[in-house]
Amino acid sequence: MKFSLTTKYLNCMDKEKPWNIYPRPLMKRDSFFSLNGEWDICISQTEPRSDSYTQKILVPFPPESKLSGIEREILPGERLYYRKKFALPKGFAKERVILHFGAVDQVCEVYLNGTRIGEHEGGYLPFSFDITDGLTDGENELRLTVTDELSPIYPYGKQKRKRGGMWYTPVSGIWQTVWIESTSKDAIRSIKITPSTESVTIEADTDAKEKKITLIYSGETFIFTDNKITVAPKEIHLWSPENPYIYDFIIETESDRIESYFALRSISIEKHNGIPRICLNGKPYLCSGLLDQGYFPDGIFLPATPEGYADDIKTAKALGFNMLRKHIKIEPEIFYNLCDRLGILVFQDAVNNSDYSFIRDTALPTLGMKSIPDRNLHKNKNSRAVFKEEMLGMARHLYSYPSVVYYTVFNEGWGQFCADEMYETLKSEDSTRIIDSTSGWFQRKKSDVVSHHVYFKKLKVKIDAERPTVISEFGGYSYRVSGHLFGDKNYGYKTFDTKENFENAVVSLYENEVKPLVDLGVSALVYTQLSDIEDETNGFLTYDRRVLKVDEKRMRKTINSLTEKTI
Repeated sequence: MKFSLTTKYLNCMDKEKPWNIYPRPLMKRDSFFSLNGEWDICISQTEPRSDSYTQKILVPFPPESKLSGIEREILPGERLYYRKKFALPKGFAKERVILHFGAVDQVCEVYLNGTRIGEHEGGYLPFSFDITDGLTDGENELRLTVTDELSPIYPYGKQKRKRGGMWYTPVSGIWQTVWIESTSKDAIRSIKITPSTESVTIEADTDAKEKKITLIYSGETFIFTDNKITVAPKEIHLWSPENPYIYDFIIETESDRIESYFALRSISIEKHNGIPRICLNGKPYLCSGLLDQGYFPDGIFLPATPEGYADDIKTAKALGFNMLRKHIKIEPEIFYNLCDRLGILVFQDAVNNSDYSFIRDTALPTLGMKSIPDRNLHKNKNSRAVFKEEMLGMARHLYSYPSVVYYTVFNEGWGQFCADEMYETLKSEDSTRIIDSTSGWFQRKKSDVVSHHVYFKKLKVKIDAERPTVISEFGGYSYRVSGHLFGDKNYGYKTFDTKENFENAVVSLYENEVKPLVDLGVSALVYTQLSDIEDETNGFLTYDRRVLKVDEKRMRKTINSLTEKTI
């Protein structure tokens, strides 16, 4: 497994301590000690001896990636044994010391100075441990044992051991920042931010008796003692992709202080001229976006620097798009922070688990068989419970990011079961966002939208009379740019041999097939896709992000023309 493609971000990466930035933007403290950088690693089927750690890995990059320094497949039966020795700076430790992991795939056991401190299952959500009692005054040793068999019990997204086509190189182990912070005993555990177009409600989960919130933009101070407050700013600036206005604020208790931010916005479904539409801040809003899978050739699940995420967002906006569908992957929080501040909507997918069947989930639906019962699909109780837990964990994790406005539960039937019940479960957890229960097909009764995928044929859908109509995937046109390819194979839904032909085809698709549907009442559109990924060469950007395949101005003019009339 050797990857020749690299992004420009490799050249500006801090090779001593990559991703050395505060990883939790909505709850920022002045306490931050990064453990990113060089770790010892042993990849083995048996428990290593102390002298078995003969390799080094650059954390937070997965061992399959070029950036990790390992760049090899993890074979069945192998485990990852990580080791890191560290000493906290003098005066760093307060009353409690917390060890954080952004994400580790799939199952990991954590040991500090020889004592097991905990275990975590699932590869896409953060977790933490209180390590106060296990620390020494001098050098400490942190060890992880990670097992990743690509078990379908756990969410795996687009990872597959035999990659190819729409399946990609798998990742294992640590793939987000590892860090330590020190807090008081009664520190704020979490915050929950719920916006509207007039006010914001802020909840702080803490045992502290007194909270003081200061809104930095005006210096106003509000005191509350019941862990919750609703604040109406004197100056109302509504958040949108066109005007991503952010209000910074501080939460203080007697012993804790965090920096955070909120935005004022609403997302809703309302009928206009008899047609149900997605509305942003009370007005019909065409969500025109790109499928964004978050893969990079040198880091796989993670760009070399956060600028990789920022530039993807900026490119999408420069092309005229106002939304990204984050496809079957949960990103580091830095990504959602950038979406908030740069201004782009996020349609967020839950990550699939359970098995995939080409015949059931792809071939037959493509031929038109798009309605099957799902109560008896994927009946494994453990797998169902894990999916439900991870879906709810995603919703809690991303709740306070204003750019996230829409959740997809199941994509094209992958791992689908009891979609109506899962809709109710997610809606009970978060009623503030739009929920697409079944993106593509296998629709059941309950969903906030009617969601279609259209490939291989003319873009034509019926506008639903009761729910917004969403084309959640279409396009997928392929153009291979020599010198910027992952390999010899090609995967796309229609192939073009020149930049001119590719660009003309995309523009024609929007002008002749998309525009009439927008005029009829389609509420959201997701073109496949933002960038090439391995065999897939159907992106606007090459996989290495070095070539944009379309003229930026022409594409922006085409996309902007979709809403020249009032929708």
